Amino acid sequence: MPKDNDLSSKDLEKKIDLLIKRFEEQKGIIDSYVKRERDWKRDKALHRKEISQLERDLRKATNE
Repeated sequence: MPKDNDLSSKDLEKKIDLLIKRFEEQKGIIDSYVKRERDWKRDKALHRKEISQLERDLRKATNE
């Protein structure tokens, strides 16, 4: 086996640490997107409910 392919335990530890950091970074980005998507859906539902209420109030006001 050529010497270039031999990795010391320290080299392996560094590579593993780098992979873990990348994973944590990506996980944070994904969690952020998920949170924003949930907030957007919640706000959309609230806005839809408010619009429905305003439409009902408008219909009542025009029929009186």
